[in-house]
Amino acid sequence: MRFLMMHRMDESLPEAWNPSPEFIEKMGAKIGDWTARGILITAEGVHPSAKGALVRKTSSGATTATDGPFTEAKEVIGGFALINAESREQAVAYAEEYAALFTEIEVEVRQVVEFEDFQQG
Repeated sequence: MRFLMMHRMDESLPEAWNPSPEFIEKMGAKIGDWTARGILITAEGVHPSAKGALVRKTSSGATTATDGPFTEAKEVIGGFALINAESREQAVAYAEEYAALFTEIEVEVRQVVEFEDFQQG
């Protein structure tokens, strides 16, 4: 099964967008380990919300785009990882390993919908 891990962080923290060399080394080691073990499919960090946009479509069909930063959100998505895991419990355990690399972070774990999930028995 595949799981998406999205990490949220307080983008006002200085280390949010300027990781230390020690953090980069720890993250590199985790990525190398998970890649070698077949856990990691891909992982990426994202730029601050000031460089982003939020697109909304309403039920009336109207679409709006708002440039960042998103002041209403204290915590923003800082990156994601797509992983392989045998169960939700295993994915949560991997998320705990991942979270341990950071000082303060929240990691949301969501199972990816597969084509087979739509098959009728």
